[in-house]
Amino acid sequence: MALPAALSLLRLWIEAGGQFQTTLLLVQNVNPVNLFATTFLVSMRLVTGVLVLAFALGGVLSRSPGFEKRWLAHWTTRTPPWLLVVVFALALATWQILYLPLLIPAFVLVAQATREWRATRSRNRFAVLGVLLVAYGAVVWPTWVDAYDQREYVVLGMLAAPPVLALGVGGRVPGWFAVPLTVVGPIAVLAFALAAAAATMTMPVLPLTVTTVNGTDGESTSIRGYVVGSDDELTAILQESGGVRYVHNDDVVTRVLCPAGPDVPVYRLRVHDLHIEDSLLEAWGRRVRPAPLDDATCRIRQSPRTAGPP
Repeated sequence: MALPAALSLLRLWIEAGGQFQTTLLLVQNVNPVNLFATTFLVSMRLVTGVLVLAFALGGVLSRSPGFEKRWLAHWTTRTPPWLLVVVFALALATWQILYLPLLIPAFVLVAQATREWRATRSRNRFAVLGVLLVAYGAVVWPTWVDAYDQREYVVLGMLAAPPVLALGVGGRVPGWFAVPLTVVGPIAVLAFALAAAAATMTMPVLPLTVTTVNGTDGESTSIRGYVVGSDDELTAILQESGGVRYVHNDDVVTRVLCPAGPDVPVYRLRVHDLHIEDSLLEAWGRRVRPAPLDDATCRIRQSPRTAGPP
């Protein structure tokens, strides 16, 4: 319990801009369980990326004589198959569709480290891989043709290279390759984990709103920020530009929830009507409930010097 609590506290400290009093206000009003759940949700893509990388490297070392006891290999072979399935399922749901082909060779590397996979006959293993590749080809072939017509060679490589690589990554690994991998592999996993942690700690975890209030002079003012506390009389808003502002509830005219800023798409390619730069969850979510048009107040960003009256 201490580690999640410490991470949540650090997350609130970052959200407060390093201000001690603001951090105390957030600790008092933000539910720690909801905060940890939100942090876990926004970091799922990065967490699964770290785990898949570690499991794949462990799968390589597990097939190299003399290196089966290294911690990555030992960890991978001792992980229950159901947990491996959960990690790959979460990666399948949260990674961008463009990078999903990387899961095919990773699956082969991880599967060969399990006792269940090794106990299966070779022809059955090749049959499973063959069915998987045929299904994959049937799904991405129209996108591959569109990428070829648009001369998007990076997408062509991402769609074609991992399945081909999956055909040759299985089996034993020579010692000359395993020796440097025992050094580079853990460093790569640690570096990726640190980068994922840094990215996770800077992701927003509070809902961004724009609150319009009536001023004493009769003019309305829009406050862009995060509602962090409310009682019968006052509402506390952590302004996006910094600082906390209290407003009377009777002065609040409207409050608008602002969606996350959309990323500018790089490719004009889709896989069966799902954009390749979306995850499966994002793409299906947009089909179920398309995002509405942004409110005009959400497109106005406040600078630290103009974030309201002094």
